[in-house]
Amino acid sequence: MNCIEIKRLRKTYKKNVVALWNLDLNVPAGCIFGFVGPNGAGKSTTINIMAGIIPRDSGEIFILGGEIDEDDYKYKRNVGFILEKPHFIEKLTAKEYLEFVATMYKIDKVETQKRVNELLEFFELEEKRNDWIETYSAGMKKKVSLAAATIHNPKLLILDEPLEGIDPVSAKDIKDMLKMMKEKGTTIFLSSHNLDMVEKLCEEVAIMNKGKIVFQSKTKDIRKKLKDEVSQETYSSLEEIFIDIVSEENQENRKKALSWL
Repeated sequence: MNCIEIKRLRKTYKKNVVALWNLDLNVPAGCIFGFVGPNGAGKSTTINIMAGIIPRDSGEIFILGGEIDEDDYKYKRNVGFILEKPHFIEKLTAKEYLEFVATMYKIDKVETQKRVNELLEFFELEEKRNDWIETYSAGMKKKVSLAAATIHNPKLLILDEPLEGIDPVSAKDIKDMLKMMKEKGTTIFLSSHNLDMVEKLCEEVAIMNKGKIVFQSKTKDIRKKLKDEVSQETYSSLEEIFIDIVSEENQENRKKALSWL
């Protein structure tokens, strides 16, 4: 069973800039799925369409078994999002903001206080719980986003660069949390430029380039894929296969240099 199914998704911006070109993508339920690609490949556009932030030109999207349309919000009750550019009510404290989010998910008051307190402690925001979010660092704001995305215990978590700006110790805690959520049945859809982290954390990965999926595989099988059919040499990492595939698709931009070096 797939948790996410995308069929022939298209999106064009102004001046005929094509962001997504008949994108097809299947994400199995109950796994941590990596979604990677170079800047401008269309990853954030795909996520923003799934989140209902921007409209699609055409195509179909199925999330948690149901097709979603432009005006559909019911599916979000079971989905948590971390977007590339998260929006906060920055004149609220972290405590107030998480309480507000819990109210939107209709979590009762007693359970809300329990979850808010545990999340503030887990993300090491306890000392700043009563400070306005606008005073937080980028990493702290990312932690607030993660707390808000998980407070309702979603069946699907869609994350766009969730560890950006997060210190290494907190990042390990967050990765452990994601693994625990996966073990309890949550599907994690994770977009990141950190290929080493994606390979270690995710069970399956898709590489996107120029608005389409150019590679998809179980991460355990990546190092078995042939790099050279003559020598039978295989790839040593996700990073190596990523660079090989993306570079091959962008041959005209391969030779770069600086005049003074």
